[in-house]
Amino acid sequence: MMPAARESLLDAAFTALARRPWAAVRMVDVAASAGVSRQTLYNEFGSKEGLARALVRREADGYLAGVERVLAQHGDAREKLTAAAEWTTSAARGNVLVRAMLTGCWSERLPSPTLSAVPSSTSVPAQRRADGPLPSPGDLVATVRDRAVAALAGPGATPDTGELARSCEIAVRLALSCVAAPPEEGGVADLVRGVLHRQLAA
Repeated sequence: MMPAARESLLDAAFTALARRPWAAVRMVDVAASAGVSRQTLYNEFGSKEGLARALVRREADGYLAGVERVLAQHGDAREKLTAAAEWTTSAARGNVLVRAMLTGCWSERLPSPTLSAVPSSTSVPAQRRADGPLPSPGDLVATVRDRAVAALAGPGATPDTGELARSCEIAVRLALSCVAAPPEEGGVADLVRGVLHRQLAA
């Protein structure tokens, strides 16, 4: 199957999830929405659980790609981390699956695939990846922290990565606290800038 068709099916599943609880989402409706047969859907994902895993994997990848994007766009260390924190809160606000992955709180409306790898017999590479381990909140924090450290340290740099890693982790964890309990006006950016002011040179 073409990657574009797989994306169409995942888009259809995500749209269906916005309208009704995952338990009420039917494979036949997802297939019809994407303009493919139900058999094609099963060939690609194996089962509804496989579709759920693929959807969660895609949304996690999309969130992490956004982290990479904002880390690459902004100037100094504090602004990069502030941008990553703002992206984290906005991604969680706009995407129920990203929010669930970041907080570990999966409502009854959502699919809740087991985070550990599942046996996979598929020949579809993207599905083999989806059948592998899915990220826990701790995994996402560690991944964002490590990517932020890499973005801030730059090629060939040998910073005190212990202190830098701590600053990066603080920014991510502040963002997660703002996902769980949204702050007042000014939001996560003011919090992150304030906390990192002493730790990172502007």
